[in-house]
Amino acid sequence: MSFVRVGVSDLLRRSGMMRNAASMRTTYMKRRCSTTATIPITMIPGDGVGPELMTSVKDVFRGTGIPVHFEEVHISELSSHSASLDDVINSLNNNKVCLKGPLSYPTHASEIESLNMKLRRSLDLFANVVICKSIEGIETRHPNVDIIVIREQTEGEYSALEHECVPGVVESLKIITSQRSRRIAKFAFDFALRHGRRRVTAVHKANIMKLTDGLFLECAAEMAEMYPEIEFNSMIVDNTCMQLVAHPHQFDVLLTPNLYGNVVDNVAAGLVGGAGVVPGESYGEEFAVFEPGARHVYSTATGRNIANPTGMLLSAVSCLKHVGLKTEAQRLATAIANVISERRIRTQDLGGQSTTKDFTKAIIAAFLALPSPT
Repeated sequence: MSFVRVGVSDLLRRSGMMRNAASMRTTYMKRRCSTTATIPITMIPGDGVGPELMTSVKDVFRGTGIPVHFEEVHISELSSHSASLDDVINSLNNNKVCLKGPLSYPTHASEIESLNMKLRRSLDLFANVVICKSIEGIETRHPNVDIIVIREQTEGEYSALEHECVPGVVESLKIITSQRSRRIAKFAFDFALRHGRRRVTAVHKANIMKLTDGLFLECAAEMAEMYPEIEFNSMIVDNTCMQLVAHPHQFDVLLTPNLYGNVVDNVAAGLVGGAGVVPGESYGEEFAVFEPGARHVYSTATGRNIANPTGMLLSAVSCLKHVGLKTEAQRLATAIANVISERRIRTQDLGGQSTTKDFTKAIIAAFLALPSPT
């Protein structure tokens, strides 16, 4: 992917920049409105810094004329004014696509199944994809990391089947099925083939959980035989975590059951800059949900205007590609890359002092400064 490099901070400091930006925005919006209908997308702002990240997305879309209408559904387990799960499902039944912020789950809740889990099961969002890719301008220990974590997220340890056998003894059931293991394995190999990836690594603990993880590994290996052009190997989850932090470049696509995927994608996110810069996607047969890959609510930063919206904006880029707005997606991705690579507008998590709003304004300016699409 090639990017047009623009000195964003210099542009912002020029006295006429914002006046020119307003003019460019008007021209761009008129051109887009004349050729593209507004696309409805369900939006779940989420908890913690989620609403602030969504405000950044809305400001960027509004400021650049991206032809999307967000249908907001405010759902949360922390609010007594939350919409219902049915409200979300009804909206998605109409729109099929959702941009979602992180949802918090109180550990003291009486219900075993969290709202996130209910949403994934209700929509059968079986495949979670987290994109852990180094970004120019973010200094990390290992440069040029490019790892995809694909996680089955409807069963395994997240089956919500826990009970107290006798006082002081609790049992939790881990459910692994051949049907869902084959489905996520096929998704991973299809993804690798479609995106020019060379290797799929199945992550497991079959040396200890011989039946459950053994079945998952067996299904992955069987599916690999149907894709001879894709290299396949497997690795025990604890070794995977060590190898990720020591030698991450050996990995390409990681295929995981539910719990391991949650651990592995957070480790991989840390390799490329942290939770604030990693996008994620969840897919079912009918619906697609785009959200930050690490799913941290970052509640200590709520209302402080310091959260990094990069991961949320990159998730929005993936969402735009999914709904067919490829030109807008490419321009937004380029704007994000330009702002970060210049190393001047940086939020606290990246060692700077810029605010969420500063970053948002810089993205808008960078987007509008790009050459007009032909």
